[in-house]
Amino acid sequence: MGRAAEILGVTPAFLRNLGTAKLIEPQRSQGGHRRYSRYQLRLAARARELVDQGTALEAACRIIILEDQLAEALRINAELQQDRHRRSGSAGDRSA
Repeated sequence: MGRAAEILGVTPAFLRNLGTAKLIEPQRSQGGHRRYSRYQLRLAARARELVDQGTALEAACRIIILEDQLAEALRINAELQQDRHRRSGSAGDRSA
């Protein structure tokens, strides 16, 4: 946790608060140390940006969760559009 906090330029308490707010939940090593993934570190960095801009921590976490959900929805939508396009192209090939 100390190293992650150092990398992000935050305190360990800030990272713990992100866990309390349910934004990130680190894995635990056998020794009980918190281990953060790169993805979790990106979320924590985004939270820090928002908090530095004056956003309350809870609000920042909610914003990040919504941004993440939107990105996932857009990804799924793009996949569905590609599948639909492929199916419509295949159907056109059969009628020719």
